[in-house]
Amino acid sequence: MNNTLITLENLQKIFLTEEVATHALSDISLTINKGEYVSISGPSGCGKSTLLSLLGLLDTASSGKYKLANQDVSNIPKRERARIRNQEIGFIFQSFNLISDLDVEENVELPLTYRSDLNKTQRKQLVKEALAKVDMAHRSKHYPAQLSGGQQQRVAVARAIAGRPSILLADEPTGNLDTKNAEAVMDLLDKLHAEGATICMVTHDPRSAERSQRKIDVLDGRVVSDKTVKRGQV
Repeated sequence: MNNTLITLENLQKIFLTEEVATHALSDISLTINKGEYVSISGPSGCGKSTLLSLLGLLDTASSGKYKLANQDVSNIPKRERARIRNQEIGFIFQSFNLISDLDVEENVELPLTYRSDLNKTQRKQLVKEALAKVDMAHRSKHYPAQLSGGQQQRVAVARAIAGRPSILLADEPTGNLDTKNAEAVMDLLDKLHAEGATICMVTHDPRSAERSQRKIDVLDGRVVSDKTVKRGQV
């Protein structure tokens, strides 16, 4: 059985501005298997967030091939990209991106309302399960302003996992948190991975990177290192 979830072949991303070509990513080739916990590290401006945007179908590559779950998604129409993002990819952002006038339950449910394959009862059940996993069920009727930063990120994680995506993409998930809350969120990601989640996380923090199974280093738009790591050793 093929265990490969993501395959990138010679991926390039070039930004054109005023006739100046900036090569954000050059010749990226890698695979991510189901159940892996991968971190992508590198200095600011190295291309790691651009790579995550391509993985999440938020942007398209200038050239190369991207296969997700055996489907070539390199040049699919925008509407199909949106559908796959909604059903197959869970996003965890540094800035939480919660909607202030929706309560916790409504924030988690919102992406599910765009799923034609789910009715209201099914959506409510998925939300209930997701909030339980992140220990935020008791805050389901609270609003983001009533929560700490760590609690808001837990809600954001619940929103990302509620639709049971094929992969979780985390972009600096602890960047806006203090040390204690950052540790709690990383513990949560460890737990989700132990339960079978596939995680790809962009981080500049070595302490976060060392929590992954596999560390990919990016420099000047290229993969310069891709290695399996033992926890606590980067």
